[in-house]
Amino acid sequence: QVQLVESGGGLVQPGESLRLSCAASGKFFRSYAMGWYRQAPGKQRELVATITSGGTTNYADSVKGRFTISRDHAKNTMYLQMNSLKPEDTAVYYCNAHYYSSYWGQGTQVTVSS
Repeated sequence: QVQLVESGGGLVQPGESLRLSCAASGKFFRSYAMGWYRQAPGKQRELVATITSGGTTNYADSVKGRFTISRDHAKNTMYLQMNSLKPEDTAVYYCNAHYYSSYWGQGTQVTVSS
């Protein structure tokens, strides 16, 4: 069983930055494939970025060049640095880990508004 806890969401103005964190339980963190997803009101959950156990990253076209996913194996934590935020980035952001099964965090709200 893997438990995931997100933090770092909030209300920011367009153009500002936020960093999300996802703390994971379990002693096999470095083996987890992980990712960030988001769900805006009335829309389906969509992939934002993923990172493999080896550090290979993948991004949705809508966030390329603005968001950076990373992980710290010593802290069992994954991050999402979000720069140049836009109103369309407003959503609940979810952390996902895959290790034989798929696990989800509870989500953290990101609101971008002037």
